Amino acid sequence: MNATSATLDKSIDEFAHAGLEKAECSTIPCSRVAHAPAALECKVTQILTLEGAENYAVFGEVIGIHMRDDCMVDGRFDITTFQPLTRLGYRDYSVIKDVFALSRPDD
Repeated sequence: MNATSATLDKSIDEFAHAGLEKAECSTIPCSRVAHAPAALECKVTQILTLEGAENYAVFGEVIGIHMRDDCMVDGRFDITTFQPLTRLGYRDYSVIKDVFALSRPDD
């Protein structure tokens, strides 16, 4: 993940730079990380220009989903099967190890 954040020339293959195997997407013409626990294929639906220099909000629609079978538990995707990293801000990260559910007040 960190290796792919490098500023690279557009002629450099980020997959090769990071040592990642690529797989082709099913519904869009691009590659995804082959052995990622999950990958979403999306198409852009709207780009909004925000205040400030080069600030945009990009919205999309998920049109394809890939989930590894070993990450499925009782028919649900279980992120504790692979302990993903989360980006917190600055240069801080964390590992997800525990997950809990909260009932909503109207449930």
